[in-house]
This record gives sequence, structure tokens and C-alpha cells, in this order.
Amino acid sequence: MKTSAAEILREYGPFPGAGHVHGVTFDGQHVWFASGDKLSAFDPESRKTVRSIDVAAHAGTAFDGEHLFQIAEDRIQKIDPKTGRVLSTIPAPGGGGDSGLAWAEGTLWVGQHRDRKIHQIDPETGAILRTIESNRVVTGVTWIDGELWHGTWEGDESDVRRVDLRTGQVLEKLEMPPGVGVSGLESDGGDRFFCGGGSSGR
Repeated sequence: MKTSAAEILREYGPFPGAGHVHGVTFDGQHVWFASGDKLSAFDPESRKTVRSIDVAAHAGTAFDGEHLFQIAEDRIQKIDPKTGRVLSTIPAPGGGGDSGLAWAEGTLWVGQHRDRKIHQIDPETGAILRTIESNRVVTGVTWIDGELWHGTWEGDESDVRRVDLRTGQVLEKLEMPPGVGVSGLESDGGDRFFCGGGSSGR
């Protein structure tokens, strides 16, 4: 397994009215983050918040190229980012113990925090298609170049890891500095990750 120290390129926040950062996603232009009672977007270049949607946003956030998906307690909401309207909901596989959320291969990938699992689910029905076991608490989930990554956060230790889709084996690990946690996780499709920092509000 390859292990290296994560390099923090830039910090965003804290954001007005957002005490926590839960899920994080990227729509190609803006970074969206969940902060409990709203979903907000900021420009990663100017650092300015560009808009907010008043919607329950308790954990993972994902973007499929057209819609936002947001974990709210025990369900996953499909949201029109233009209008802010919730178009539909499906049950979340962890029944409220869900954490990260990502879109890949036409399906949703959902982290289950304490159960240390990642589920691939049908975005229309919520049916579980596949389950990958982890040996650490699972926070954020993302895909980059056909590879699955997830965040972990236990005590003061946190890392971002690439895992084997079939076995769940850890192939690569980026260790965060002490005291820096990863709640949400998203790739920008290039060589950067955006990581939610939980109660730091960053």
C-alpha cells in the first residue's frame, strides 16, 4: 500500500451561518456543501458563496451532471439545482447512519459511517446493488478516473484512501495533518480533492 502525507492546497471558510460542513460535491464550476439546514455553493477561485438552497442537508452530497443528491437523515433527496426543488426521494441504505455520497457509473455510492461500508445503490429505487466493506469509519466517498476513494475520521486521525472495488483492500492512503478531519469528499475530476472539515466549518 502506498502511503503519503496529504498536502492542503487551500482552505475555504468558515462560512456565514454554516457551523458544520458535511457532504461536498463539485459541479464543474462550483463546490456545493451540506451544512444541516441548507446546501450552499461557492466559487473555489474567488472563495465567494454564490447561492444557497434551503433543504435538509445532513450528510453526503453528489452531482450527476444535472441534479444534486443530498442525504437528509434516512433518505436521499434528488434536487433541481436551478429551482432548489426536491424532485424525488429514495430511502438511504443505512437508515440514518449514512455519510458520504458520490455519483459514478449511473449509480449512487453511499458511505455508511459506523458500519464501515460503502453501498452502490439504484438512484431510482434505493435498492442496494453492491456492498464494499472498509476497516475504518467511512465518511466522504468520491470517484476519480474509475477509482473509488473514501475519507475516514476516527479521533484525531483522518485520511483519504483509494480502495479495491472487489475486495475493499486499501491501495493508497493520503494522511491528513493531526486534528484535520475529513467529513465530505469530492474530486474535481483532475488532481484535487475537496474535503469537508466537519465541525471546523471549513
